[in-house]
Amino acid sequence: MKAAARPLPEVNFSDQGDTRYLHLGTEWIQGSMLLDDPYAIDLEYVQRMMAWLLFVEPEQVTKRHAMQLGLGAASLTKFCHKKLRMKTTAIELNPQVVAACRLWFKLPKDDSRLSVVLGDAQEVAAHEHWRGQVDALQVDLYDHEAAAPVLDSEAFYRDCRALLTEDGCMTVNLFGRSSSYERSLKRIRSAFGDDAVWAFKPTREGNTVVLALREPQHPTRALLSARADVIESRWGLPARKWLRVFRPAA
Repeated sequence: MKAAARPLPEVNFSDQGDTRYLHLGTEWIQGSMLLDDPYAIDLEYVQRMMAWLLFVEPEQVTKRHAMQLGLGAASLTKFCHKKLRMKTTAIELNPQVVAACRLWFKLPKDDSRLSVVLGDAQEVAAHEHWRGQVDALQVDLYDHEAAAPVLDSEAFYRDCRALLTEDGCMTVNLFGRSSSYERSLKRIRSAFGDDAVWAFKPTREGNTVVLALREPQHPTRALLSARADVIESRWGLPARKWLRVFRPAA
């Protein structure tokens, strides 16, 4: 997503084998979909954006509210809505992305649980409308060059924290050079507190997913392992593998 004053990039897609990829006018991949399983999550880093499930009792998931800042190919939005049966809100600046997701990526129409909102993520995060109402906030905000997060200030992350419920959680995709990652991580830790932040090791493609809790939690490895078993068996996400590459950032 980009500032409203800048021209929005063209949206297109490409098919390779059984996978469809979303592009914003460049070769950079902005999201993907398995053509024979359109509501699954294909990319490894996007799967890791679901790691907030480790901090929620599985039976409580359907009662939660998920929000995505940045729609991408709608993988997270579709998964939360279709697979998890959650109330789901997606914020996207570019109307072409919304149209592309509805036309090419099987994004359902809005209904009583799904709302796709055209808007600026920075304005939404700063506004009082959703403050304290989001249980799982998923932030993936890259422009067509995919060089660094478009919104990455400490003030923005503080606004993200304010959106969360008391036991809510943010996951954010950080992609770029190590110096960019360290700078982003420092801002997240300043906004959420050092003991509330967890991080994955980078994927092979260079994506590092960081998780930040509204209030610190210190679950035992046994509890995380038990929840990972449920996540994997119930929703098909590789949660057991997550635990091998996921640690408190401090």
